[in-house]
Amino acid sequence: MENLSTVLKRRRKELGLTLLQIAEAMEVSEATVQRWESGNIKMLRHDRISRLARILNVPPASLMGWETKALPDNIVPLPSMKKVPLIGQIACGTPILAEQNVEEYIDLPAHIRADYALTCKGESMVNIGIQTGDIVYIRQQEEVENGQVAAVMVGDEEATLKRFYHTGNVVQLVAENSAIAPRVFIGEETAQIRVVGLAVAYTHIIE
Repeated sequence: MENLSTVLKRRRKELGLTLLQIAEAMEVSEATVQRWESGNIKMLRHDRISRLARILNVPPASLMGWETKALPDNIVPLPSMKKVPLIGQIACGTPILAEQNVEEYIDLPAHIRADYALTCKGESMVNIGIQTGDIVYIRQQEEVENGQVAAVMVGDEEATLKRFYHTGNVVQLVAENSAIAPRVFIGEETAQIRVVGLAVAYTHIIE
């Protein structure tokens, strides 16, 4: 019968999670999770057992190696989920996560580190598979590296998703569509540009 360390290691790999992702979700160090997987563990508190079971999407009894009824071979457990706000029209001058900007809350696999979601409009990011109507998940942060796909505010009301480049006093917002020219801001114009997050995932519904 499996014990906690073997269940943790097996389920982490099945879900495609890293040690760091488990550690961040559990609010412990990566080294601690590594010790758990190596079997260097005496006993977890009940609240931690429940939390780890939710992350791994297994019953607490299964995580602890207690007797449980196995799922049929053709049943794959869903990953643990969390809810993030889906942002609609940005209200002038308000923080992006202000209540009046939130349309609804949508489900997202818990291992994806995102704070909110946006609905993509237009064809500017089609070369990387993002199309109109797709949901893009955003990790809230004010800086990104050059070339990363970012959610960017232009002025107070326009939110756009583009590859972000900042060199000297020039900011470029570059589409993933050769038919759309980059938007270039120079000098004082760059003051109206504000990064509000890094795009980390998206979902696309096949019709």
